[in-house]
Amino acid sequence: MSQAEKHRYLEKLVSEIEKTETLLVSLKEANQPIGPDNAIGRISRMDAINNKSITDNQVRQNEAKLKKMRKVLEEKDSSAFGHCFNCEKPISIPRLMYMPQSRKCINCAR
Repeated sequence: MSQAEKHRYLEKLVSEIEKTETLLVSLKEANQPIGPDNAIGRISRMDAINNKSITDNQVRQNEAKLKKMRKVLEEKDSSAFGHCFNCEKPISIPRLMYMPQSRKCINCAR
């Protein structure tokens, strides 16, 4: 990976971290429980419970993604940066730009 590619990738990684952090804040705000004293209908309450479980899943997925991206960012000065965790071959730049949290090449990710 050239210095220009590394710089471009690090910019993308930091940008994705910021976006994911912002998304997590909004998901957590939207995911507040509805109190039983709130006068909404039974069907609306069931819909709210269903939406809460979907949002909970989105929060978990984005927290995992954020954790992976931070781990990649911590390794930016390592000699293994940009290389597959399994086979140690370089990860393609298009894959890194599409999935900045990637720590495996496309072959090892399958």
